[in-house]
Amino acid sequence: MNRKSIPAAAILLCLLLPAAALSAQAREVGRVADARLAFQDIMAIPEKTVPEYLLQDAAGIAIIPGVVKVGFILGGEYGKGVLLIRDGKGEWGNPVFITISGGSIGWQIGAQSADFVLVFKTERSVEGVLSGNFTLGVDVAAAAGPLGRRARASTDMELKAEIYSYSRSRGFFAGLSLDGALIQIDDEANAAFYGVQYISPQDIQTREDLKLPTEARQLKQTVRDGTRSADR
Repeated sequence: MNRKSIPAAAILLCLLLPAAALSAQAREVGRVADARLAFQDIMAIPEKTVPEYLLQDAAGIAIIPGVVKVGFILGGEYGKGVLLIRDGKGEWGNPVFITISGGSIGWQIGAQSADFVLVFKTERSVEGVLSGNFTLGVDVAAAAGPLGRRARASTDMELKAEIYSYSRSRGFFAGLSLDGALIQIDDEANAAFYGVQYISPQDIQTREDLKLPTEARQLKQTVRDGTRSADR
């Protein structure tokens, strides 16, 4: 390499790195905005929405827009979303980015994109996600949630489910289920969104110096409004 080209390459790299960081943050900001819209859409359908009593007692909510599942005998799904955790005062914390993935064998055919909301009933189930790899239906009991604002979970006493799932789907798929799906913390997305090299889920909830994008504040307010409407 020509020696004169080295400073030019270094300057170019210095110019490109901030642009790449901004692009990564913009991508995660868009994910938060998509999560907010997905939650609003699911909550807007009275007969399909999360029941009031589940929202009142929820320890956390995961919103995963655009989960893609495809299959023909062998199937798989993948998606990215956010987890909001409720503190001891009942307030919703800053979004923690997560991924969800899984595969299955059995009778299934089709392709589908779906928005999911997972309602975590207990602190134990939330801590399971924060501690590392977490599998729905294996680490804790999970089930499709009861539908309707005032519905009660008829299976709750029998299955002891700690997580209930809700979805809005597009496309056709025979055998859609998140049971057995793996949930992981998306450290790369968390770092990009909050503009730091690395940040733990715990620090996301407690650090007061974080620069919180407008979309995150809007998401928290939307979930807060949904919870308050359930309280009324």
